[in-house]
Amino acid sequence: MGRIALGILGALLVSGVARADWTDRVEGTLRVDFEWAVDTGDGDTQELALTFQPELEIELPAGMELTAIGRLRGDGFDRLEPGAPTEHEVARWTRRLQIGNQVEVELREFYLDARIGALGGAFLRLGKQQVVWGEADGLKLLDVVNPQHFREFILPAFEDSRIPLWTANLEIPIRAMTLQLLWIPDPTHHELPEDDARFAITSGRLRPKPPAGLKRVQRQVKRPGKWFEDSDAGVRLSGFWKGLDWTLNYLYQFGDLPVLARRLPAVPGDPIVLAPEYRRLHLVGGTASKAFGFLTVRGELGIALDRHLPVLDVSDADGVARTADVGWVLGFDWFGFDETLLSLQVFQSWLPDHRSTMLRKSLDTIVTLVLRRELWNDRLVLEAQLLQSWNDRDGLVRPKLSWEWRDDTTLSLGFDFFYGDHNGVFGQYDSNDRVWLQVRFSR
Repeated sequence: MGRIALGILGALLVSGVARADWTDRVEGTLRVDFEWAVDTGDGDTQELALTFQPELEIELPAGMELTAIGRLRGDGFDRLEPGAPTEHEVARWTRRLQIGNQVEVELREFYLDARIGALGGAFLRLGKQQVVWGEADGLKLLDVVNPQHFREFILPAFEDSRIPLWTANLEIPIRAMTLQLLWIPDPTHHELPEDDARFAITSGRLRPKPPAGLKRVQRQVKRPGKWFEDSDAGVRLSGFWKGLDWTLNYLYQFGDLPVLARRLPAVPGDPIVLAPEYRRLHLVGGTASKAFGFLTVRGELGIALDRHLPVLDVSDADGVARTADVGWVLGFDWFGFDETLLSLQVFQSWLPDHRSTMLRKSLDTIVTLVLRRELWNDRLVLEAQLLQSWNDRDGLVRPKLSWEWRDDTTLSLGFDFFYGDHNGVFGQYDSNDRVWLQVRFSR
């Protein structure tokens, strides 16, 4: 499907060149990023990448508009994702095109926008796109419509690490509210780093280990195989009431992380069989935010009704337990000082059907803090971000300095410092601390 989309785009470009009156209907922009990240422990370069991201918008008849966003990325050291990635988690028509081991080409987004007068001016976006839900920053609760590429854990901006999906996105105005309907026939899930990658997952909380002393046989992940029956679907109702922005959300999807089910051997000495598979879940929740002078309060609730989690119990038939997963976020953004933002968030996740043998605790708490100060007419930005796990006492500190050198060029210098036990979600990358430089050109 990606190649078909590129063919359609090429035909439209040829048509646009052939007709002079199309010159005012085509608008293009280009973003170029140079990124250099160096490991502070051994001095090795983690990343030396150059990325070109062109965007093209074409006005079509009947008020429609076509948008195409591509990405060409080359990494001189190939340490974040060594070799050509298999992309088993990504649908064939959504995958990147690999050129050798160090260069990739991707059709990031390709969608058509249209208005439907018969539905009261409803807005339809059809094609490969990102859908953003939720109010939380830095971590995700409801923002799970699109899976994520974890090549660099959660360090890149979400707009760059989300995997756009082929989606039908319809927004219908209903008085002072908007009803959003999503149909997603794209069976793509989180793209996880392989074992030799720089940010490979090693935490025992995320990657369960088989019982000691038993051999194991690992099967391929069982993926949803029917594009229509296995589609994801979502509904969101949003509105504004007495200064309160609110949404009600529902998502029916296959979880983006595989469930590591197992089968114990019938004969002593035989290996256990690990058979990972994606399973359905229902996610319900909502968001709310309201400004009180200099203070904005944000809240978000997400309840996964049927989360499947691994258990460390040799006698358990498949090593998986089912539970609800109740998550919430409370955020406070303070703008009381000139050109300054102070943001505090508390994330919590509670498992009401928790077992003592689960890898996760019954209540998980993460606190985030962001301090941002703008100087020199907003051309210089100082920012520091802290993510702290209350349970595991591990975390991530990210100071950053950004300077808008020219109107189209920004230079950023930052430091990513992980700390804590290697079994923690953040602490597993304790040896991956790095200093990085980014030069971004946008025009």
